[in-house]
Amino acid sequence: MEKNMPMGLRFSLLHRSFMKRLDARLQEKGLTGVQFGVLGQLRRLRRAGQSEINQRDLEAAMRVTHPTMTEIIRRLEKQGFVRCTPSARDRRFKCIEPTEKAVALQKEMDELDGAIFQDLCRDFSDEEIAQLTALVDRMLENAFSDCHKKPEGGESAGD
Repeated sequence: MEKNMPMGLRFSLLHRSFMKRLDARLQEKGLTGVQFGVLGQLRRLRRAGQSEINQRDLEAAMRVTHPTMTEIIRRLEKQGFVRCTPSARDRRFKCIEPTEKAVALQKEMDELDGAIFQDLCRDFSDEEIAQLTALVDRMLENAFSDCHKKPEGGESAGD
């Protein structure tokens, strides 16, 4: 491997390798990586305490357009991974909830995620894996904190 490869390319190649392995298993289940991402986001929003999750919530979280999310949800519902019910808070929206099938799949995919990570780190010591995890966590904190900073001399996007 090239030693002076740009860091962004390194992360991109790791991501592609990881997703290729994950996608192969998802295809066996009749899912795409994007559909699985929506199921994962649905789980994260529920874990964060959001009682009702609607399509707009998922669009914002996944940064996709309304028509794209409509199609993704339609397919997930048809495959039995989500159910859509009228919102108790706002009848204009439908609540999107994972089914038992989705919950079971998520558990299986969590295990696969760990197995793929372990395979990619197969020559690493436990200490190196812990150090890598801590460093990546710090990078993620930096990445997400940058989203909330105000540009110099201006207002943040949320103001």
